[in-house]
Amino acid sequence: MTAPPFILSSTSLVEYSGYWAEHPALFVAPAREQDPEKRALAVLKWFLSTLKQQYSSRNEKLGSEKKPLNPFLGELFLGKWEDKTGEIGDTVLISEQVSHHPPVTAYSIFNEKHKVRLEGYNGQRASFSGRTITVKQIGHAKYHLDSFNEDYLITLPSLHIEGLVYGSPYVELNKSTLIQSSTGYLAKIDYSGKGWLSGKKNSFTATLIKDSNPSQVLYTIDGQWTGDFTIRDARTKKDIDTYNAKTNQITPLVIPPIEAQGPLETRRAWGKVAAAIEKGDYEITGAEKSKIENEQREMRKKEKEEGREWQRRYFTKVEVDDKFQRLADKAGVVAEPEKTGGIWVFDREKYLKVKAEEGAANSVPVPE
Repeated sequence: MTAPPFILSSTSLVEYSGYWAEHPALFVAPAREQDPEKRALAVLKWFLSTLKQQYSSRNEKLGSEKKPLNPFLGELFLGKWEDKTGEIGDTVLISEQVSHHPPVTAYSIFNEKHKVRLEGYNGQRASFSGRTITVKQIGHAKYHLDSFNEDYLITLPSLHIEGLVYGSPYVELNKSTLIQSSTGYLAKIDYSGKGWLSGKKNSFTATLIKDSNPSQVLYTIDGQWTGDFTIRDARTKKDIDTYNAKTNQITPLVIPPIEAQGPLETRRAWGKVAAAIEKGDYEITGAEKSKIENEQREMRKKEKEEGREWQRRYFTKVEVDDKFQRLADKAGVVAEPEKTGGIWVFDREKYLKVKAEEGAANSVPVPE
């Protein structure tokens, strides 16, 4: 959707991948759990802890939801969450815009100390009806634990933008999402919001079951994904844990300084646009934004004339993702490659090649 400059955020959509791991301790917590049932619960808790950052944090910082900058093909956002204690280890983020038509962002987040990896991709389709903008997210995420050779398939929530009439837009999640594990545990999260007569904003209920005994609920979680929620053992009816999204502090993502970034890295590429937005200079915002967009159109035109395709730096398009398909069959989930420009996977060979090139340039050896 084309938006006028005055409702634009100064942040590109490619940066949103970083909201998955702003609580690194929760991100790696499942790797420390020996019991598969409790690991599945820890993955569910971590996922729920990401929702406030992914869908509400910008509203709090800016006063209302703004439309992010639409990334260009090949745009990159790179960084890491540093661990000063040595207990968690650094967690690395790689985010890349792998498709422009349709717009799709792919990401890989990994922690080498605990051998935890998350990768996925997503696109959005927005529609407007009445007083609400509805956004359907297309794609999925895969969470992997090396120590247990265990995988989790995570589907993405649909959302709608409320508060447009009052000039204070905010995100509300709707429908449901699933987390299917390779060990046979299935979590389902149902989202709801504040209605005209009842309900609370940003509410949800979640259940965890085992595929082999779907009638028995093992755990339930309910509350608000922007506030606090309670984890309950459904068999004993006892509360076993609580979480407060408002008080749980995030770990800031560390990114290279602008002068050390490459021309495709988002903060450098959109620097003039972001500065103009922050100043409220919408004339310069529109001019600088158009400049980037026109350059991209020329690049695509030239590629087409020369019969070549833009080479993704860290990700590769595949016909079939076997790891996804095994879990998707269990959960009744289907890939929609026609809506995301393909099925995208993190390419470790490409990553190692980039690291080797960087190492050669800086005389730094490539890590194992």
